[in-house]
Amino acid sequence: RPWWGPGQRPGFLIACLFFLSPLAGCGALGPDYRPPAVEWPTTFKEGTGWRVAQPQDQRPRGAWWAVFGDAVLNRLEDRLTVDNQSLKGAEAQYRQALAQAEVANAALFPGLTGNLGISRGEAVNAGVRSAATTHTVGLNASWELDLWGRVRRAVEAGEAGAQAGLADLEGARLSLQAQLAQNYFLLRVAEEQQKFYQDTLVAYEKSLTLTRHQLAAGVATPGDVAQAENQLKSAEAQALDTDLQRAQLDQLLAPLEGQSPTGFTLEPAALTHAFPEIPAVLPSELLERRPDVASAERRVAAANAQIGVATAAFFPVLTLGSSGGYQGSQAAWFSTPTHFWSLGPSLAASLFDGGLHQAQKHQALAAYDQAVANYRQTVLNALQEVEDNLAALRLLEAESAAQDGAVRAARQAQTLAENQYRAGVVSYLSVVTTQAATLTSERAALSLRGRRYTAAVTLIRALGGEWRAAGRE
Repeated sequence: RPWWGPGQRPGFLIACLFFLSPLAGCGALGPDYRPPAVEWPTTFKEGTGWRVAQPQDQRPRGAWWAVFGDAVLNRLEDRLTVDNQSLKGAEAQYRQALAQAEVANAALFPGLTGNLGISRGEAVNAGVRSAATTHTVGLNASWELDLWGRVRRAVEAGEAGAQAGLADLEGARLSLQAQLAQNYFLLRVAEEQQKFYQDTLVAYEKSLTLTRHQLAAGVATPGDVAQAENQLKSAEAQALDTDLQRAQLDQLLAPLEGQSPTGFTLEPAALTHAFPEIPAVLPSELLERRPDVASAERRVAAANAQIGVATAAFFPVLTLGSSGGYQGSQAAWFSTPTHFWSLGPSLAASLFDGGLHQAQKHQALAAYDQAVANYRQTVLNALQEVEDNLAALRLLEAESAAQDGAVRAARQAQTLAENQYRAGVVSYLSVVTTQAATLTSERAALSLRGRRYTAAVTLIRALGGEWRAAGRE
């Protein structure tokens, strides 16, 4: 026997499905998304060859740190990708965004629920009590016909949010990789400073011994010895401060590697590799890889879709529902005389909401304006970071060359003063003065070296993880 019961025909219900289902594919309310207009420069003050960008954040970045040619850094970066806890948290956050998109997508399909129950009840009729046990088993289905595109706009927002989450994950990975590289190079520079201070302390101890011998011979004065001792002790204090910097940088690397500082130690190594050479003309598509720019643009798309969701709330919601099953007072649940069913559409609309839907639409519009402003500011920040670090690399290279010349001159002056002091031509004050000048020049040169490494890493991060375009070297 047909499930809809004897003598009945579901023709009108089938007609409802036939005519109403196509309406779910009608155009969605709200504005269709168009990327916000941004004024990209055609040239930079620090470079040429730029054009209007097209998002390419999905392009693989590869091991950008390999351009520095440091095997230890390569190993540390590989381990960070696997063991860093902040990166694992960012990956979990991205999975949440994916799941949220799946939640929105599930509303496109009908929902089906089942129920199974047993109840015991009692009734009184004309003073006679009667008890009965009722058995129920059934299925309920419902489907919202997306006439106005509310569900489809929600799906758009969910997909854009998931894409923004992926860009956030890439941004977190790139930021952590750059942080590791910067700390690593600063640590190596600190080690170079430690070596310099070791040599300096040996030289100062020899100067102090020489001055004491000259004091015993009546050539030097007690003031000369005091100056030599002051010079030595000051250098020892500065050397200890450098040791502290090196220890702290070593401990900063441990959490990035997913390890406790107590169980992590990086062995000293020489900083011998050269700076990577940056081409005079950088291809414009490099800036298009920045994850934060892509994330901000995807959030604009999500906010745009939410305007459609808020607009559709003004219109009725049409839901097609059905239920069916068996109910009776006997254990034979599936007996035909005890079956029931229902099928039909329902229309629900808000008749008065006190301005709720209008306020929600205004909120969605304001959220969109905020997302657009954030996107444009992110682009401006990206352009500023590239400009800053291109200028920093160019000027720091020139400053380093000038400082190297200052170091050579200071060393020559110190050697000349020491020879003149041994010959008794000048006082020990001249030696102290030239030694202090040499120490200052050497420290400045090493500091500039660290700044150059930091600027190089920051530029790569500002360009989205590489300064070589696909297919170029």
